[in-house]
Amino acid sequence: MLHLADLQNEKWRKKMALLLLLIICQCTINSVKTHSLSKPNIILLMADDLGIGDLGCYGNRTLRTPNIDRLAVEGVTLTQHIAASPLCTPSRAAFLTGRYPIRSGMAAFSRVGVFLFSASSGGLPSEEITFSKLLKQKGYATALIGKWHLGMNCESRNDFCHHPHSHGFDYFYGLPVTNFRDCKLGQGSVFLKGVQKALVTPIQIIGIALVSLAIAHYIGLLTVPFQALGYFLLIITISLVVLIFFFYHFRHLNCFLMRDHQIIQQPLSYENLTQRLTKEAMQFIGRNTDAPFLLVLSYLHVHTALYASENFKGKSKHGLYGDAVEEMDWSVGQVLDVLKKHNLSEKTLVYFTSDQGAHVEEISSAGEVHGGYNGIYKGGKSTNWEGGIRVPGLLRWPGVVQAGVYIDEPTSNMDIFATIVKLADAQLPSDRIIDGHDLLPLLQGKVTRSRHEFLFHYCNAYLNAVRWHPGNSESVWKVFFFTPNFSPEDSNGCYDSHVCFCHGGFITQHDPPLLFDLSRDPGEKVPLTPETESRFYEILRVVHQAVENHTRSLHAVPNQLSWDNLLWKPWLQLCCSSLFQSCYCDNESGGSPLEVHSG
Repeated sequence: MLHLADLQNEKWRKKMALLLLLIICQCTINSVKTHSLSKPNIILLMADDLGIGDLGCYGNRTLRTPNIDRLAVEGVTLTQHIAASPLCTPSRAAFLTGRYPIRSGMAAFSRVGVFLFSASSGGLPSEEITFSKLLKQKGYATALIGKWHLGMNCESRNDFCHHPHSHGFDYFYGLPVTNFRDCKLGQGSVFLKGVQKALVTPIQIIGIALVSLAIAHYIGLLTVPFQALGYFLLIITISLVVLIFFFYHFRHLNCFLMRDHQIIQQPLSYENLTQRLTKEAMQFIGRNTDAPFLLVLSYLHVHTALYASENFKGKSKHGLYGDAVEEMDWSVGQVLDVLKKHNLSEKTLVYFTSDQGAHVEEISSAGEVHGGYNGIYKGGKSTNWEGGIRVPGLLRWPGVVQAGVYIDEPTSNMDIFATIVKLADAQLPSDRIIDGHDLLPLLQGKVTRSRHEFLFHYCNAYLNAVRWHPGNSESVWKVFFFTPNFSPEDSNGCYDSHVCFCHGGFITQHDPPLLFDLSRDPGEKVPLTPETESRFYEILRVVHQAVENHTRSLHAVPNQLSWDNLLWKPWLQLCCSSLFQSCYCDNESGGSPLEVHSG
């Protein structure tokens, strides 16, 4: 027979056992949560020149983007996500480093703000710390597939000082520069118009000088040694021959596909190109199912020259541009499906964006619109109007990031650096300023305000505008110190010059600066005045103080986009055969493309 004391002891033992079980369960749950937040896989998908208004999740009702829209349904949509620059090269430099491009020398003081040639000597400096370097140190497998556009060599054609391998990527499959119209036969030229304009005046000056010298020599006013004249003519002739040779062979010299350090297709073929990039991405994921990985899939879509495979050509309601967008969406779907296949969806943070807004001035020689749609936002690529810098920002991580949530706080593509470095258990560099902030608290709903009180908008190396989101207000003030001169004047872009420029006669300075409240006027239609905004001068005073503080944080660095670093250098030219064989090779043809269903 049980005694009362025995019963009490048994009850006590059961309670202790139950308490111990609860403690073990809680520890297990915490362990799982900690594990899920520690070292997830990272997939960063970046479109090229995609307009924020081109996607269904941002309001488009005619282009079909169900897979990209799936990221919005299953994750967070950032509605005020800002590119650090409205041009490819500086925006991508900021994305990789988490720093304004002016800090790394990746912002130009000249008219040209991006790399144009594979044999330029400028590029992302080796001293810069990219998120890929930090994640690689933490045991991540790292790959960049697609467009690079951040330089290749410095002093010799095989030093690869700016190559993706030198910036933390184990594997590279893609283009060293970008996708130009000149890369695709029959698509016209980005350079021809500019070269013609640039050469007219020098040729006229040289012609007038030669005629004047000949006349002066003939009438005896000046004795010109024929030998000197001969050397001068020889130099001019050689220069013209080199120029003609370069632009005649531009496609071979600048449009080629690499795997790691090896050229595998020169010139680039557009046949099944998106399928090939997608297949490489899927294979990389398949090779790394048991270890954390970082994949940057940098699409060529929708930069011109536009292209689409046969399965997508003519299928959209928006011509070749729409076909390209829908093919890219198919590719995103393939990546999401392979994650699901390997049970990696819950272990992977997926991010989708564009390097800047749509290039509204892109019109084909046949008059077809080849640029995208920036929705209600003014301007486009190359400008700091909202249409040039407000880009898609979609983040999905099931079980960790909120699903189906829209966040209208100012965020930046520089924030990805701090976000994924922290997730990889790496340390942010302490020897330099990091301008981006960790997005995870915002994405999880733990905070409701962005940490960006100010964002500085550069047009090349010139501070163009400042965004201020006061902590005690819903207003987002935007101050412009200068704006581009649109041409034609009543248009939405710089159609006469193909892109807008940042200085001289291409801009209008404003004193006092233009002021907008983006919370009330996101289309930047009506500048505020002292009469319409009582705090006009107070807002300008705060912004000017922020500019002073920001400027003091900048330090002089070598300009990677100087004319010397931009120009084509024959001794840096990569060539899979020889210049005399027109740099031709094709080790890609004959591969099995992915099976495609356009839907």
